[in-house]
Amino acid sequence: MRNYDLEFLKRFSLVIGFLVLVTLGLIVGAALLHGTLPPEVDPSAAKRTENRIAPVGAVYAGSTGAAAQAAATAAAAAAAASQVAYGGTLDGSVIYQNLCSGCHTSGAGGAPTLTAAAWSARIAQGTETLYRHSIEGFTGSAGVMPAKGGNPALTDEQVQATVDWMVDNLQ
Repeated sequence: MRNYDLEFLKRFSLVIGFLVLVTLGLIVGAALLHGTLPPEVDPSAAKRTENRIAPVGAVYAGSTGAAAQAAATAAAAAAAASQVAYGGTLDGSVIYQNLCSGCHTSGAGGAPTLTAAAWSARIAQGTETLYRHSIEGFTGSAGVMPAKGGNPALTDEQVQATVDWMVDNLQ
């Protein structure tokens, strides 16, 4: 081999050695940098943490606070009304037509139809008994009345209004 070939091999070996050292340095630097990054948080764990540290209440001060409090109260009332059957109506005819007529028109399950003869013994027991049997439910020898007509979303006032409407509309 000639002298300039040996010189080329020496310089080429030095360049390759330098590149190997740079590559190893980059690998070690990347590993150290990756170790400093925070681990990815599970979304369900993040949600639990947010729920745990969420504020319990809020402070309303001044006229802006009063408006926000009034808006929050109205939103809560609207949400509560949407949970009440038939929009919270106390119109007994609406509730009867949508819920009660299924049994009380045909007499299914021993339900009394809207005739005075079918209701005379029940009316004699008093309106409080009618209300109680309608709200809590009743199992008698003639049939079964489910609590609140089978719709637990009805309020007691709605059930009482419907009973009053039925008694007022006996034929």
